[in-house]
Amino acid sequence: MAGHSKWANIQHRKGRQDEKRQRVWTRVMREIMVAARMGGGDLGTNPRLRLAVDKAKAANMPGENVKYGIAKATGSLEGVHYEEVRYEGYGIGGAAIIVDCMTDNKVRTVAEVRHAFSKHGGNMGTEGSVAFQFKHCGQLIYAPGVSEDKVMELALDAGADDVITDEDGAIEVLTPYADFEKIKNALEAAGLVAEVAEVTMRAENSIELSGDDAQKMQKLLDILEDLDDTQAVFHNAALSL
Repeated sequence: MAGHSKWANIQHRKGRQDEKRQRVWTRVMREIMVAARMGGGDLGTNPRLRLAVDKAKAANMPGENVKYGIAKATGSLEGVHYEEVRYEGYGIGGAAIIVDCMTDNKVRTVAEVRHAFSKHGGNMGTEGSVAFQFKHCGQLIYAPGVSEDKVMELALDAGADDVITDEDGAIEVLTPYADFEKIKNALEAAGLVAEVAEVTMRAENSIELSGDDAQKMQKLLDILEDLDDTQAVFHNAALSL
């Protein structure tokens, strides 16, 4: 199936993460701590913690940092308790945006998110105002040049919902949320390592933005992603920058 080009936007995001590695480490550490607190510190029985540790490895976080975060969250060390909170809103051209945060102060966080929306051309929405436009699922994205036939055969055999090839040649595998890790492992066992491997909120439909609107939307997304308490930003804008 054909899909929107995602490769330029993926590379933009990865470039920003490389520039701000310490912030990436902070976000991954929060995810590790919340996952460990909710499901325990055993990687063998806590799939969310396994995914968070995989993110830590991908970000080149030292193993000692990971162990410290798990120990802190499971009570071996005293620590700050973070809670998850989701905000929804609209960006340029009515594009839908979801901002997932982890915070120890929800009053501060909601004020910062609302300010970012209002200052950069967006509007904060109410709970549920845009989430219905997204699907909670697993997502694996392979770089252009990877064999589409091989990815499709292995992914569908492992239980993937869909395999989409975009106009740049990047291949996107969509999985049920509960089966993400199983399908990811099956593909990796065959030598197929994804550039992006995550559980995400994927937009069911997209809004095309170009020119000034695309630039303004990217600015808003960058500002939201730069907030200290932000863990992830999801949107349905297809940007032509």
